[in-house]
Amino acid sequence: MKNLKVCDLIYIFIIASICGWFMEGLWSLIIYHTFINHSAVVIGPFNMAYGICAVLLTVILIKYQNSSYPKLFFIGFVGGSIIEYIMSLGMEVFLGFTAWDYSQRFLNINGRICFLYSLFWGLLGIFWIKICYPYIMKLIKKIKPKLKEKLAVYIVIFLMFDILITLSAIKRARAFEKGIEPQNQYEKILDKTFNSKYLKNMFNNNWRS
Repeated sequence: MKNLKVCDLIYIFIIASICGWFMEGLWSLIIYHTFINHSAVVIGPFNMAYGICAVLLTVILIKYQNSSYPKLFFIGFVGGSIIEYIMSLGMEVFLGFTAWDYSQRFLNINGRICFLYSLFWGLLGIFWIKICYPYIMKLIKKIKPKLKEKLAVYIVIFLMFDILITLSAIKRARAFEKGIEPQNQYEKILDKTFNSKYLKNMFNNNWRS
């Protein structure tokens, strides 16, 4: 993949996750006049949907980076649609909520993807691999190799820790809504911090207990 390393993908993931969180937050302020914390985890501004998409688009498109725009558009259209479908299904199966529903849109498949947003995926594929990816790689290459590898390891450890806390917060919030009292000090802390109110804002009110 043109000398693309796992370490590079980690940085692409984290940068895209933060940028996605910022864009979603700004959008909610403009449209709804309120801030919605679109993070996928309870600690930090990480909208991992953007991070995952950035990594997968990079893997899919990197060898076609110098291809024509129509070819890149087609690959982004198909690849992005598949990514979006799998992510929607995964959220519903593993997290128990639906983050988006395109059931009312033209040419949708199970409400998970639709023709309009597939077009956006095609355009995003071109924009990502032609503009965003080269710029991000320039930034990543400015980090000293040894430091870059160490930071990547720390980032992965932190994200794994963050994901574990998020999963336990979701489990505890559902228990709380069923009237189950906290069983230990950790669950009491979760009730005061990463509770159902916090999670409802984070998951854009698509929470299901």
